[in-house]
Amino acid sequence: MPSISLNQLSKTFTYYKKEPGVRKSLKNLFRREKLAKEAVRDISFTVSEGEMVGFLGPNGAGKTTTLKMLSGILHPSGGEASVLGFTPWKRQKQFKRQISIVMGQKNQLWWDLPASESFELNKLIYEIGDREYRTSLDELVTLLGVEEQLHVQVRRLSLGERMKMELIAALLHQPKVILLDEPTIGLDLVSQRRIREFFKAYNRQHRTTVLLTSHYMKDIEDLCSRAIIINGGSLVYDGDLKSVNELLGTRKLLKVRLAEPVAQKLLAGLGSIRSYSQLEAVFEVDAEDTLGWSKKVLDALPVVDFTIEDVPLEEGIENLYSGGRWADAK
Repeated sequence: MPSISLNQLSKTFTYYKKEPGVRKSLKNLFRREKLAKEAVRDISFTVSEGEMVGFLGPNGAGKTTTLKMLSGILHPSGGEASVLGFTPWKRQKQFKRQISIVMGQKNQLWWDLPASESFELNKLIYEIGDREYRTSLDELVTLLGVEEQLHVQVRRLSLGERMKMELIAALLHQPKVILLDEPTIGLDLVSQRRIREFFKAYNRQHRTTVLLTSHYMKDIEDLCSRAIIINGGSLVYDGDLKSVNELLGTRKLLKVRLAEPVAQKLLAGLGSIRSYSQLEAVFEVDAEDTLGWSKKVLDALPVVDFTIEDVPLEEGIENLYSGGRWADAK
């Protein structure tokens, strides 16, 4: 049985139109226009035990709404969902003891207390035994390297240190399913890398199922082999992460560094120019004829170095967001 299963899950928010001005405000007291926003539209997918899946989409796509329904925070408008065999919005005690949600923009630690005291509170909330608590805490503290910050007021920690403490608080009870909503948002590159390394090690050791949203593609590429992409509340792609680039139409980037400046007119005759500066140029070429394009460019230009790369993953994702022909290829 999969750890996470969604079947035609939907969520619609209703609200009232607010018009400016005193007269219209008075009118709204007696007659208001009711509006509806369909945040999630009939999405279905499953996630297996121990799998780490990237859950992607532009702002407002419905990612956070979906995670909130899977954690039991929100009740859906339609459809079904199962997490570890439980219906999330029933909020059964046994369910809540086996899942955790981490939201990069939400703080669960007490601001004026050391993180260690918040951990003690979580120990009581989740009814963790003394030995289990000590073992879990020691493991997490060691993996994240925050021994010296345990007894420092949370308000005095850096953003990266606070995020590590948030992760410890969320994982103390050793959940089987972790829902991560932008866990590295606002962090520097070093902190992002350390948190990614932590989740790799933690997943290997505990086979925890992870559903991860992030706008940092490095998070997704390093941790996930599968991507689920939604846009406008609807599922547009579910499959291998590497295959996203294949949906671009088999294109490659040929990057060349020149020994001397070359007129852009000469470059234009060699192919589609992505970018050009005094001593560097990037061409977009057909993947099937990369060798032919490379020979053509090397023969015509004073090249001192060149590389052939895939079109960036972000572009494949962006095309899927836009609902173009790539979305129909899934």
